[in-house]
Amino acid sequence: MRKVTASLFSTVDGVVEAPNEWQFAFDDEMGAAMSRMLDELDTVLLGRLTFTEWAAYWPTADDEPFAGWINRVPKYVASRTLDSVDEWPNSTLIKGPVVDFVAGLREQEGGTIGTGGSPSLVRLLLEHGLLDELTLMIHPVVAGGGRGRLFADDAALTRLELIESRPTPSGVIIATYHPTPDERS
Repeated sequence: MRKVTASLFSTVDGVVEAPNEWQFAFDDEMGAAMSRMLDELDTVLLGRLTFTEWAAYWPTADDEPFAGWINRVPKYVASRTLDSVDEWPNSTLIKGPVVDFVAGLREQEGGTIGTGGSPSLVRLLLEHGLLDELTLMIHPVVAGGGRGRLFADDAALTRLELIESRPTPSGVIIATYHPTPDERS
């Protein structure tokens, strides 16, 4: 069975929306951690908003090595409002229930499936037991209200097991968790 992972930039207060507005540093250790994660991935899941933002930027970006990688990797897009994702090569719109699609995708041959950005998709995967690993790059900044957080105030109690954590020179903590579905309540 294939593994499904998610990696997000986060603030101390849990904001994951618009990291370009609050991410003040990106150091070599963060880059190395992201490269290690990307080396395992051969498929990407994206939500509508992340797809729309990324499809407008990455096809013409020269920010290597990520641009070349994200443009050639198969991308599956979860959206109830998009009719097509043809504007970005190697993108496929998920038809039908996302949970069923991802469960089926996990059963196919291949490497790790990663979620780029897409906090609502990450929540959905976690709620349905389809997320195997969550990595947060927690920046030492409080973004404050009015921005999207990874989890809503009314999110169900979900226990996570810390697998690894390490600080980077810029003060970012890279924390990797595995869900513990047997303890979920």
